Amino acid sequence: MKVALYAPFKPLDHPAPSGDRTIGRELAAALAEQGIEAVVPTRFRSRWFSARPTLWFKALAARREALATARREGVAAFVTYHAYYKSPDVVGPYVARTLGIPYVIFQGIYSTKPRRRLATRLGFELNRRALLAARVVFTNRRLDAVNLRRLLPGDRIVAVRPGIDPALFAFDAAARRELRRAWAVGEVPVVVTAAMFRDDVKSKSLAYLFTRLGELAREGVPFFLVVAGDGEMRGPLAALAERELPGRHRFLGLVAREELGAVYGAGDLFAFPGIRESLGMVYLEAQAAGLPVVALADGGVPEVVEDGITGLLTPPGEAGAYREALRALLVDKARRRGMGEAAGAYVRAEHDRSINYGTVAAILRRLAGRA
Repeated sequence: MKVALYAPFKPLDHPAPSGDRTIGRELAAALAEQGIEAVVPTRFRSRWFSARPTLWFKALAARREALATARREGVAAFVTYHAYYKSPDVVGPYVARTLGIPYVIFQGIYSTKPRRRLATRLGFELNRRALLAARVVFTNRRLDAVNLRRLLPGDRIVAVRPGIDPALFAFDAAARRELRRAWAVGEVPVVVTAAMFRDDVKSKSLAYLFTRLGELAREGVPFFLVVAGDGEMRGPLAALAERELPGRHRFLGLVAREELGAVYGAGDLFAFPGIRESLGMVYLEAQAAGLPVVALADGGVPEVVEDGITGLLTPPGEAGAYREALRALLVDKARRRGMGEAAGAYVRAEHDRSINYGTVAAILRRLAGRA
């Protein structure tokens, strides 16, 4: 069975790593495991559709391209990944309606605030129409499920927890020894963090972390920080790390996702505040490798980290609480290990993509009459 898998916000083969891209790729991989081939109907990006009239004309060509591809490939359903007012799906409903196949949205988002602003009103209306056209809307966040119920009946909304392949991040003792030897950290606790250095909440979260760790360093708490990631804010972040953590940090640059498991496994805890983090796939990856997490109880983070069991979550805005959470795990090896073991078990039980997205595959087959 084939389905069209369209990503209006960012194509799944986009070169820039992101949690959004990761979720989409995990979905495609899980569907393939279930015998469902994902066909890309078009790579048209509708990001900021409301504010870019040139996209309105390109959308017509994208519709024709997607229709021709879907017809040629004989797809049984049209699946759109991540549709919301900034990147509404103006392709999928048309193609599905023309071919008479089910239209489905994965990670559909509904917010009414954009309809109040002229600059985003068009995007809101187009996204609303797409959501109403969908036979099923899958959501991986509780808040999104609540908001979707303001528009759709409950039987058209399916909650699916985000999933990864836990085996990709399985602990590797040999890799741990090799990396720690290369980093020359000895038995000192290693804090691992990973993020793109974008000029937004990502870099603000890293700066927040570096500052809290700097406070602990000046108090004599032993640790070493390893940072995976790169981007436009590398200069300012590197300067901050040098000021706050001289001789206590190492920037690895951009690390391929296939290699991140070894980096996580060489650490002792994963710390990334996650200011206004929508979900945070890195938390699942780090936990799968057996690392406890220290983050803020903000956005979707509490949906992927069990506070007090697989990590410590602190209230947003309380810098002192975050610092003390870091300290608590840095000075208590037994607690770190216990939470790390619980973290690995949690991801395997609750966030295995084969299990979670198996639900998506089953529903797609049913809608397409292939069950």
